[in-house]
Amino acid sequence: MDNKLQSPLSSRLSRRDRHNQRPFLKDDESGLLSSVRLPQDSPIKIVWKQGFIRLVLVAGILWMLLILIVLLFHVWSCRSSISFLSAMCNKEGKVFIAMDLLGLAPKPEHRCPIPVADDPDKIIIPEGRTPDVIVKNLTYIEDENLVSNGSHSFAVFGGNQSWLQREESFKLKPSMKVHCGFLQNGGADMNPVDIKYVKRCRFVVASGIFDGYDAPHQPSNISPRSKKLFCFLMVVDEVSLKFIESNVTIRKDKHKGMWVGIWRLIPLKHPPYDEPRRNGKVPKILTHRLFPKAQYSIWIDGKMELIVDPLLILERYLWRGKQTYAIAQHKHHRSIYEEADANKRRKRYARPLIDLHMKIYYSEGMEPWSLKKNMISDVPEGAVIIREHTALNNLFNCLWFNEVNLFTPRDQLSFGYVVYRLKGLFKFFMFRNCEYYSLFVLHPHTREHSSKVEWVKSLSEFKGSGSSMKESRGGFGLWTPYPKNLNLVTLPPVVRTSKAG
Repeated sequence: MDNKLQSPLSSRLSRRDRHNQRPFLKDDESGLLSSVRLPQDSPIKIVWKQGFIRLVLVAGILWMLLILIVLLFHVWSCRSSISFLSAMCNKEGKVFIAMDLLGLAPKPEHRCPIPVADDPDKIIIPEGRTPDVIVKNLTYIEDENLVSNGSHSFAVFGGNQSWLQREESFKLKPSMKVHCGFLQNGGADMNPVDIKYVKRCRFVVASGIFDGYDAPHQPSNISPRSKKLFCFLMVVDEVSLKFIESNVTIRKDKHKGMWVGIWRLIPLKHPPYDEPRRNGKVPKILTHRLFPKAQYSIWIDGKMELIVDPLLILERYLWRGKQTYAIAQHKHHRSIYEEADANKRRKRYARPLIDLHMKIYYSEGMEPWSLKKNMISDVPEGAVIIREHTALNNLFNCLWFNEVNLFTPRDQLSFGYVVYRLKGLFKFFMFRNCEYYSLFVLHPHTREHSSKVEWVKSLSEFKGSGSSMKESRGGFGLWTPYPKNLNLVTLPPVVRTSKAG
């Protein structure tokens, strides 16, 4: 009886014990597919997790191998004798430029290291001057008939160049006489004490401030050798001189020369133009005329602080490659028509006058930039210009300035045009933009530009002889009847490749 009474309880305990013992089964009895696994560790999920981890590991290894192969290929191709492969490493070459236009080249750096020499004291300065081969004798037109505005006649700084004279100036000959600013009584007069001082300057770092837009910024990293070798000349107008006197300490030497730190101030009396931007082109482009004894010059805009020794700059951009003229490539644009479009968008000058300027160039055969051209770009960054004052370089600067004098003061629109008109005879080094930004520290202007001309939207705003919008001493080419019919000229379309101006 006792056995009968205990049997149901024993049976239940036995089943419970067997149930409780299941988790303690050996691995070989349960295996991976044991029913004791929790629901979230189902067989399908376990297999998927293990497979995914293996996939990630394999993909990572393959990706690292691919990167290594690409790097090795890049190193090999740069040293390869196969021209196409080695051209991919040449950032000034057409292959790299084409890849850049297609978006296949690496994104350009804003700043990059400049391969300058290590020690300014060890640089060997070339003896003598680069021989003048194409143009051997260059002289300037300095006196001509006065210009009349209807009420009275007056002299103009840039002269009254005719269309025929302009055309002849592009035909290179051993001996040439051209317009190049500084016509008698045209303005931009230097003090006698400064004229005497600059005659001793063979190596020049030049800058300029006009209409009080900037304050002088002292160069840094200048070696003792360069301080002795170079003249640091800051050209200013009378407005800027007053601004500097009220904000910066000016030191006067025994000869009444004015100094701000390392900069020798060179005041220009009687500004030659109504528009401050155009006045600033005088020392920038016509450096060889302001400082006629200089053999080498480096121009930097007034808003910039030079941070590289000028002797290292000359060695890197001129002497190392046996160049005589160097200027940086524009960061965003290669075609002057793209640059003109950006100038209109940012209201850098009167829109209808920029269009008229570009129509004249297009009618004269200036095509938009393409890979067919021998230049890596038609548009420079003009805030730094490095040059030896050879006869051909001086002529180029005269022709470039004449375009600025005749048309708009946006000099970046005229540089590539003058190169085009000289048919490849003018040689220069256009270096990478990222090196350009490594030469200086950029400071903001003290205030915005104030020219009314920049806001003009229609030619009708220039109507009337008393119009305050029309410049009275510059831009005559935009108001002189052009020999060709520009009404039939349609400017090439512009694709805006950059949001930046």
